[in-house]
Amino acid sequence: MKTTRDLVLLSLLIALSIVLRGVEALIPNPLPWLRIGLANIMTLVAIMLFGLKAGLLLTVLRTLIASLLFGSFLSPTFFLSFFAGIASTLVMGAALRWGGAFFSPVGVSALGGFVHNLTQLFVAYVLIIHHAEIFYLFPPLAILGVITGFFNGWIAFVLHDHLHAQTARLFPHPAPVSEECE
Repeated sequence: MKTTRDLVLLSLLIALSIVLRGVEALIPNPLPWLRIGLANIMTLVAIMLFGLKAGLLLTVLRTLIASLLFGSFLSPTFFLSFFAGIASTLVMGAALRWGGAFFSPVGVSALGGFVHNLTQLFVAYVLIIHHAEIFYLFPPLAILGVITGFFNGWIAFVLHDHLHAQTARLFPHPAPVSEECE
């Protein structure tokens, strides 16, 4: 973070990601383990605006705070969410940094959704299930991860463009002291 303005904007993105996580909990799920991942919109926006470190910070704080608020801290759900969030954030950050010519934010988000679901399956296998049959869920989860990733990526793209265009108006830079005195 280079300025207070950046810190304030990142703090707002963290708060919005926690709110989106809460809103998503109110949406009926067709399957108990299927979520849209609305909070990941803010992660992608943070990565696009500030870089991978900010995206990781948002993911860690969102996961910790939301799990404390919703009563899942240190539960299997927490670990699934935490490790999958970190993995997908790392992949999205790498894709934006080194694959920006090949991936739009929508493609980056779809890749993040894919990695998120793959990581959740692997963590569930290691920590909970211990049966290789859990990986039979991979094809439908991969497809759903890509679909929700496209949806979230499109929203993140639109939101990023809007924020980028409005940043000067929303967070005006103070005039230098020498100009104020003249």
